[in-house]
This record gives sequence, structure tokens and C-alpha cells, in this order.
Amino acid sequence: MKVLFISLGCDKNLADSEYMLGLLREGGISITDEEEEADVIVVNTCCFIGDAKEESIQTILDMAQYKTDGKRRGLIVAGCLAERYREEIRTELPEVDAVLGTNSCEDIVNAVHAVMKGDRYESFRELAGLPTKRVKREPSTGGHYAYLKIAEGCDKRCTYCIIPSIRGAYRSVPLEELLVQARELVAQGVKELILVAQETTLYGLDLYGEKSLGRLLSELNRIPGDFWIRILYCYPEEIDDALLDAILQNEKVCHYLDLPIQHSSDAVLRRMGRKTGHDGIVRIVKRLKERIPDICLRTTLICGFPGETEGQHEELMQFINEMEFDRLGAFAYSPEEGTPAETFPDQLSEERKSSWRDEVMELQQEVSLEKNKLLIGKRLLALVEGKVADEDVYAARTYRDAPGVDGYVFIHTEENLMTGDFVNVLITGAYEYDLLGEVAE
Repeated sequence: MKVLFISLGCDKNLADSEYMLGLLREGGISITDEEEEADVIVVNTCCFIGDAKEESIQTILDMAQYKTDGKRRGLIVAGCLAERYREEIRTELPEVDAVLGTNSCEDIVNAVHAVMKGDRYESFRELAGLPTKRVKREPSTGGHYAYLKIAEGCDKRCTYCIIPSIRGAYRSVPLEELLVQARELVAQGVKELILVAQETTLYGLDLYGEKSLGRLLSELNRIPGDFWIRILYCYPEEIDDALLDAILQNEKVCHYLDLPIQHSSDAVLRRMGRKTGHDGIVRIVKRLKERIPDICLRTTLICGFPGETEGQHEELMQFINEMEFDRLGAFAYSPEEGTPAETFPDQLSEERKSSWRDEVMELQQEVSLEKNKLLIGKRLLALVEGKVADEDVYAARTYRDAPGVDGYVFIHTEENLMTGDFVNVLITGAYEYDLLGEVAE
């Protein structure tokens, strides 16, 4: 029995996929990368924004085509799209044989066995608690970095976001379980643990009565081995001195934070249901740079939120220019079914939203280029990702670069570098997002 597993969407979804892959392996089920070899195809879906939903539906339809020859016994759909559109999948996608909700990952083996027998299968567990089956994860990121999902769900309820409805309330993974996972991943050769959740900064509040991300960082830092710890998805209002102290005191923790602020205009932030206004964001950014001078800050922004005016867009542009984030991603607002923002008046045209997004990214390219130029002549530790074609060039990432969203440093060398190696690099050139370098003596 062989299963083809396709994981779509965010890194948190990928962590779920790796958990399911581990369960399949433990259940004696083989994994294949070839559609033609698979007996069963699993698609772990995303539906956070419209484009993600369309990609998930198209992937399901594409995979359904492989069932027409009679060799594929089943098609399983899991994850966010399955949770959110279970009725539509039942009625409009008869090609799907099994459906698993977001809190039903541990039922994947049962689903595979059911569809192999020709049965239909569904599992939609209550959006509470966490999986109870213990299994060793199957990293799917190449082996040298891995995502450590420290919590599930979200309590923030921003007006544009569907996540609380399809993932449930915030619930932290017990620290002891995270340490077991982390030790296993490091033992498998992982050189970078990337902490993810819908929001990492509230970690532990539900379990221990206080925010415990700093405590988790200190415990992870004690694990023997040469590896980085990176933190993503920190809400600015939850960042405190205890977290900053932990970043500074634990040498394995990268001086890098991802702050999804979404906008800078107080009026837009209020309509979004965000907890931090313009001045609060400015204060925390300044505080971060004062306490950790070499910190690399990444943020994400939404362009064209309902009711956003030209003046508020210009306010955002000025904010970007002044704050000089090292990394920044912008997205055109996507109205999502079931969210308050979908019904807000003054919805903007797709053309206007896309235009503003493009303006933001063009400005950020200028900011990023200037910041990258300041790195020329500096020495940075980098994690090798792999060789570029047949050239004597390797792609690597510094502490300033999260995989998949940030840039690379391209190292010109005749030395034989291995993926997953740490190497000291002298920065010799800069582009908008990438750097050039050579192995430092």
C-alpha cells in the first residue's frame, strides 16, 4: 500500500502533514512521490485566502483524475478546506472518498484503510484539545530545518480572519511534548527549529497561567547540538521584556522576529480588530531595536482593507519608509466567507488593492536594498541550503532569513559545502532581497 501526500498552505499545515506522515509510516504504510505509484492520494488543504482555496480545489480535482484508471483506490481531503467546506465536499466532490477536519489528523491511518476497502470515511472532531497519539514526525523540508508547531488555534478574532472558526481556540502544546519533538528532530540532523503557531507570543498562557515562550526558548536552548531556533508570528502587543531577555540570553535563538502588524493606520487597525495601534507598533519596534541592535524584523501587511482611503494608504507608505523593516510581505485583502470584514461597506476593487500592494512592495524593495548594502563587508554565519546548478555557487541563509519567505546569500567557492553545514561568510554584494558572499577565512 502506497500513499502520495500533498501538503498545501502554511508551515503550520505542513507540521500537521508531517505528523500524519509519521502516523502512516508507523502504521506500515509506504509513502511515494509519484502519482502513478499511489494507491491512495491525500491532500492536506488550505483556505486562508481566496487564492489558497482555489489552489486546494484545483489540486483535489487534478488528483481525482488519477482515479479514472482504476488504479487509485482513494482520495482523502484533510485540513482547513475540509473543515470549512465539509458539506460542499460531500455534495459537489463525489470523487473524494474520505474527509478529515483540522483536529482529526490522528485518524489518517483509519481513513486510508477505509478507502482501500472501498468505504467512505469522515472524521470531524471537536475543535478542542490536541492529538493524543504520540509519533515521530517525518520532516519534509529537506532535513536541515523543521517547523515546531507550539500551539493550535487562535483567540484574537481579527475581522478578516477565518482561522478561529476552522482551528478553534488557542491551545498550547505542553512544553514536555515540544522538547521530545525537538530532541528527535535535532537527532535526525535538523539544524534549525522554527517555532510556529497562529500566534507564538501567547504560548503557555492557557497551560501555565503566564506567557511561557521565553521559558520554552531556554529549555530548547539546553538541547545539545549545533542548531538555530527561530521564532515566527509574534503579535506586537504580546512582546514583553521576558521574551527579549530570553532571546538575548540563549545563544541558539536567532535575533529575528516576525511581527504580523497588517497596517499602520489606527482607523484601519480598529476595523481589522487589531489590538495595537500605530503608536504602539512604533514603540515596540523601537524597543526591539534598542534591546537587540542586530535584530532582523519581518512583517506582513494587508492592502486595500474595506474602507481604506488613499490617505491611509499613503500613511502606510510613510510608515514603511520610516520603520525600515528588514523583511516585509504585502497581500491584497481577500474577503473571506463568514468573517465580519466580508460584510463591511466600501469594499475596494481588485485593481485598487493590487495596485496598492504593488506600490508597497516596490517601496520595500528600495528599503531592503539599502539595508542589505549595509551588510557588505560584514561576516555572518550561514546555513547551507544546497548547490546552484553546476556552478561553484551555494545558496545559504543567515539568521536574517527564514526559509520560503526571505532571501539567500549566494556563496561563490570552490570548496565542497554540504547542505545543512554552517559556514562563516564574508558579504561582498547586495541585491534587493539576496546577498553575495564568499567563505570567510
